[in-house]
Amino acid sequence: MSRTFAAFLFASLILALTPGPGVLYIVTRTLGHGRKAGLASVYGVALGNLANASVAAVGLAAVLSTSSAAFTVVKLAGALYLILLGIKTLRARPAAPEVARPDSVSPAAAFRDGFMVALLNPKTALFFAALLPQFITSSAFAFDQSLILGCVFVFIAMCTDTMYALSASLLAGSIVRRSMWRPLGRYVSGVSLIGLGLCAALVSPRSAK
Repeated sequence: MSRTFAAFLFASLILALTPGPGVLYIVTRTLGHGRKAGLASVYGVALGNLANASVAAVGLAAVLSTSSAAFTVVKLAGALYLILLGIKTLRARPAAPEVARPDSVSPAAAFRDGFMVALLNPKTALFFAALLPQFITSSAFAFDQSLILGCVFVFIAMCTDTMYALSASLLAGSIVRRSMWRPLGRYVSGVSLIGLGLCAALVSPRSAK
């Protein structure tokens, strides 16, 4: 293993372990809807990250970093999607305690939402555009190397995100058994998603990583 690749693995692990919008979304879904929804969210976020890695590999991320108009369109689309998810969660009618199910959100819906959250986060594409070139060793194979490194990072992030989801699932078990916490969990989930949307809307091109 080359020193360059080892350095990339170390940097990827540190960055993947650092909680961001994707991690917060996964934890929120897991706490609110159970392990299946949480793991489906992990796979959705991973696919969205993979799409952004592919975009970075062909150079669109460079366009996003230099075009304020393109950045604003993608940024606001992602922010609006998060806010709508939060509003939908807050407006959802709570089920009666005897029929309440932690998996009320289907894995397919959680997967879809996770994919959209990751795909519409311009910081992800900009992150790949900023990180990957630091570990490209030959310009002749820049596309191949950037795509491979992007896939490696997505795999590492998927592993750490799975750890977050499973940990949240263990915590959710004790919370769900207390019916008094159910309404609180719904409000926390909704407000968290709206907060993510507002933060995404306030991200500037220069501060994105």
